[in-house]
Amino acid sequence: MLPTTGKPRAALSMKPLKVLLLSILVVLGVSISPGHAVESVTKLSIAYGAVSNNTAPLWIAKEQGFFSKYGLDANIVFIIGGRATQAMVAGHVEVGFIGPVHIINAVTGGADLTIILGLRNKLNYIFVARPSIKRAEDLKGKKIATGTPAGPVSLAAYLVLDHFGLNSQRDNIVLLQVGGIAERLAALRAGSVEATPLLPELARVALNEGYHVLLDTGKEEIPFQFLGLVTSRKLMRSNPLLVQNTAKAIIESVAYIHSPSNKKAVVQSVAKNLKLNKPELLEEIYQDMIQGFPRKPCPTIQGVASVLKLMGQYGINPKASQLKPEDVVDVSLCKNLDESGFMDRLYQRR
Repeated sequence: MLPTTGKPRAALSMKPLKVLLLSILVVLGVSISPGHAVESVTKLSIAYGAVSNNTAPLWIAKEQGFFSKYGLDANIVFIIGGRATQAMVAGHVEVGFIGPVHIINAVTGGADLTIILGLRNKLNYIFVARPSIKRAEDLKGKKIATGTPAGPVSLAAYLVLDHFGLNSQRDNIVLLQVGGIAERLAALRAGSVEATPLLPELARVALNEGYHVLLDTGKEEIPFQFLGLVTSRKLMRSNPLLVQNTAKAIIESVAYIHSPSNKKAVVQSVAKNLKLNKPELLEEIYQDMIQGFPRKPCPTIQGVASVLKLMGQYGINPKASQLKPEDVVDVSLCKNLDESGFMDRLYQRR
């Protein structure tokens, strides 16, 4: 006889049945929807280093329940620039939305961080020049307004020069760290510089004033790893399921952003998180995300190689030239998720 527990026999038999059913679902690979959340929830922290629409996949994954769907309780924290990388190296944060320059600096210092997803695989800047600059060769002996040496504006300038086969030292091109957007536009208008990289929405201002486009990096197929999902190789070995589920949540968030039926929710999320209320600006940001986030957000070896080359060439980190792209990026997880059909299924459902 069964020992007396005070519970009906039918109730006692339900627990093994539930376990059996759950086991069958796992074996069959059936995903559990947000409405049927997994019971075991893993906490993790995800840091992002800059406040912009590039963070939208994180916001959407949190707001739409994609983290919860994959059994994650994600704490999204803003830690500016290189400090986010430091927090990861110290083990305070498991995952980051971070640019490659900071990751490469950490890797050359001995850290085991690696990029596992590519959220932005090229720079989206418009290189604007004065009317006197008709072609790239005209930049020789001239001045270009840039920002901080390792910032995106300077990286865009380095990328443009490299694309045109120019070298700032050899061709006597002066890269002036002028400052922010207003200062660079003022320098262009005053004639103290001949060109500068601008974000697309700001480039229109210069174009309306008679300046012209020398190169639109967003329209060119120039590989450049600008933003990625980053974690440690140690975590990939010790808890591969956590890393995989985090990547799945972000990939599903990107697919959600790409679906036209979700445009209203995506724009509302960006407006809330960036505290914006101008419809025309929000539309530009939305279009930038649609064009900028890869539908299959895998990092690129060529994009990382480009960053390593420019970091070494322009003295951002001379040790960068000693690294191989594979020292900084691991495409295996993203490749496996793609080959399994996971990504294609996300778009078939939408």
